[in-house]
Amino acid sequence: MTLFEPSAATAPLMTTLPSTRTMYRALSRRDAAYEGVFFTGVKTTGIFCRPTCRAKKPKPENVEFFPTVNEALHGGYRPCRLCRPMDSTKPVPPLVERLRRAVEDAADGRVTDKDLAAMGVEPSTARRQFKAYHGMTFHAYQRARRMGLALRDVKAGRPVIDVQLARGYESTSGFRDAFTRIFGQPPRNAKAGACLLAQRIETPLGTMLALADEEGLRLLEFADRRGLERELTLLRRRLKCAVVPGGNVTLDETRRQLARYFAGESLSFDLPLAPVGSEFQRRVWAELGKIAPGRTRSYADMAERLGVPKGPRAIGRANGSNMLALVIPCHRVIRADGSLCGYAGGLWRKQRLLEHERKYAP
Repeated sequence: MTLFEPSAATAPLMTTLPSTRTMYRALSRRDAAYEGVFFTGVKTTGIFCRPTCRAKKPKPENVEFFPTVNEALHGGYRPCRLCRPMDSTKPVPPLVERLRRAVEDAADGRVTDKDLAAMGVEPSTARRQFKAYHGMTFHAYQRARRMGLALRDVKAGRPVIDVQLARGYESTSGFRDAFTRIFGQPPRNAKAGACLLAQRIETPLGTMLALADEEGLRLLEFADRRGLERELTLLRRRLKCAVVPGGNVTLDETRRQLARYFAGESLSFDLPLAPVGSEFQRRVWAELGKIAPGRTRSYADMAERLGVPKGPRAIGRANGSNMLALVIPCHRVIRADGSLCGYAGGLWRKQRLLEHERKYAP
């Protein structure tokens, strides 16, 4: 058994993209999840833009899409002065980052409209920009964050009444009801409870969602992955916990190692992983971890290595159940003939990941 190495005949020659329909829809919505994934050339103006550019939306017949800045330039387009596509992957919008810092700095984790006015921020602008980036309103984010901090305090042994007041709740019943809605039990019963902390991480292939708890990294997926909501529901049910925004050492390290991966500095990950799955799935995922960057295996080869020679389909299903994209490298499994298949993040991403790893692998 040997690792499958694509020949010159089967190796992809061009970088792939999502479908034109998908990209135009992302452009219409100014979807931040597609930052770095594609660039839009506008034929009527001769400029190229990011997916999130605030310029007037062009008609479908007047656009073409490029995977890289270089290809857009070679296509005869000049960079937009409004969205600056020549800059590196677009960071978190400054206002969103400022609002998140304000929540963390607030003693009770709450930033009111009055506080926003003191910061020189229009509340409606805060709501609009925060929802556009996070998919939830600023106030919803604050409520979820406050409850995550409240759970941490309760588990640490602080009296419930102290936690309630520290988190800005004057009403005991209001605090209890809000806590119970999120965690499924009142504060007095929550000392053994848990929650998954969630963060969005920007990458050159789009926004990723990372979830972790005290055990380690539970989920790392592209935000537009098919079935992501189903995965979140499964984690909530299996772990009997809620998902709240927050951060910990594991999420910080995940962000750092992803940056190194996409910069080509290190194609391997060293993170505490806590995948949720059956015994067979975990066996498959452990075998995936043995595939070196820049190399690939076929489903049949994986099945033979795991002692299930007639089980390539079972291997494929286990691959599809992997919730830790990149760190458990299911993108390195391909068909025996060298063609790509079976990647929920999109085959175009699978191809670009393999191209990236072949470029930087030792």
